Amino acid sequence: MIAGVVLAAGFSRRMGRPKLLLQLQGKPVVRWAVERLLPHVEDLVVVTGQEDAGIREALAGLAVRFVVNPAPQAGQGSSIAVGVAALKPWTRAVLIALGDQPRLPDTVVPALVEALARSGKAIVAPVYRGTQGNPVLFSAVVFAELRALTGDAGARAVVSADPARVGRVPLDLPMPPDVDTPEDYARLHVQ
Repeated sequence: MIAGVVLAAGFSRRMGRPKLLLQLQGKPVVRWAVERLLPHVEDLVVVTGQEDAGIREALAGLAVRFVVNPAPQAGQGSSIAVGVAALKPWTRAVLIALGDQPRLPDTVVPALVEALARSGKAIVAPVYRGTQGNPVLFSAVVFAELRALTGDAGARAVVSADPARVGRVPLDLPMPPDVDTPEDYARLHVQ
């Protein structure tokens, strides 16, 4: 089974308000991000933090599970660890995705899943016109490393630990924007 973990426990410091709950074409940003992943995974875990109630409300009616990061101030790594720890034992791979990336192209996740199956690599990452980005697909052989993460660097340490185990999927697409600042949010409305 391929699962997804959506990181939704951040503090939105640069935005100044809960960015995942901001409306984008009638839906919260986080709902766009989750709906982009749901058709491609069999289990989806959303890691929340201080905005737990709002995130749950924003995702009402979707087939997702929630887990709360008890220490979101410890950084993105802690949210990844909490999300991976919540996976079902028979999960063979997990897609780690950002809750603030509402415009992920529909072709990205299938390309990663296909590359994981074809390459036999432990980790598969998208490369958008030369720049590595998100989401990243991790096979079960690295779950222990993901569960041990701390700090704010996300899963970069796991990806960079052994370049030989990383498959990179070149995509002729621009990097999907994330929503960190009011300017980022404004730009989404004109795309």
